[in-house]
Amino acid sequence: MNKTLLLIAMIPVLFFSQKKEALRYFISKDSLIGVKDQTGKIIIPAEFKDYTGIKDGELLQDGIGNETILFPGGKRNDKYEKNSFGYVYDRKGNFLYKPYLYDNGADYFSEGLRRFVKNGKIGFADRNGKTVIQPNHDFSASFNYGYAVFCDGCDWEKTDDEHPAIVGGTWGVMNIKGETVQPLTKHSEKDIDIDGKYYPYSFQYSEKEKNILQFFEKYNKIISAVHYVNIYNEMSEDEKKLLFEIVERPQENFPYYQINTYDNKKTNLAAFDDLKFFVSEDGKSVFTINYEDKMIPFGKWLKEEIKQAEEYQKKHSNNPNKFKK
Repeated sequence: MNKTLLLIAMIPVLFFSQKKEALRYFISKDSLIGVKDQTGKIIIPAEFKDYTGIKDGELLQDGIGNETILFPGGKRNDKYEKNSFGYVYDRKGNFLYKPYLYDNGADYFSEGLRRFVKNGKIGFADRNGKTVIQPNHDFSASFNYGYAVFCDGCDWEKTDDEHPAIVGGTWGVMNIKGETVQPLTKHSEKDIDIDGKYYPYSFQYSEKEKNILQFFEKYNKIISAVHYVNIYNEMSEDEKKLLFEIVERPQENFPYYQINTYDNKKTNLAAFDDLKFFVSEDGKSVFTINYEDKMIPFGKWLKEEIKQAEEYQKKHSNNPNKFKK
């Protein structure tokens, strides 16, 4: 058996689940949606418009990515807040925040944090809806490699262009604590380049966490190979080398370490669930997540990725970045 596949087969598969009380949507006579618990008690009143086709009595999803409840439609008698999209509640019915509007929907989580809007300012909340960074800035980009670019006194440019830019104001860079960070005068290979200035490597790990990351280093070449097989800019081995960092640690409703994958320029390749991994709290089980928020054992995922890469290369024999096991 191939050594790589043998190692994969030896990975223990252990699913972690935290049972939550079953919650269901209900629809009022005026076609607004709310949430009830399993006894029929109203947890969240029916005040929200629905554009997604939710059915009366439909179960709310559970698991990773569903620690809170997102209502993507408008709310009855509530004034729209600029740059916001929808409403987020906890599973007990408490209002948490209004997500930032991004890509015609609610902002995505990046490195465990999602942007929200309050009184015209941008803040960040974690997967449980806890405010991690207070809403202090007029704009902030998502986090990447431990940092986010922000500005004050800025706004969207006045244009008919489909993708306007944020212009004006004073710009800066903050860490995951919301602290403004100054660029380095001298930098190392581990530091990150943000708009031509370097900022210090921000990740720190325990010995246990270093061991978790060593697992991914063992698979660096093969994960890189399946990722770059369909990229038509020829790349050197150094350019294809991936970086792995722990961006979330076990917490309430989330008994995992989340490991994001970055390219050699430290751009997040896990932004939209591609190359995003989860490791059980004991460090023994490794998973990915599919587009239905279902957890897939690492070995099963990699076997399928290898199969797809081989099939792609057969059909596109001129691809410059050859797949090799």
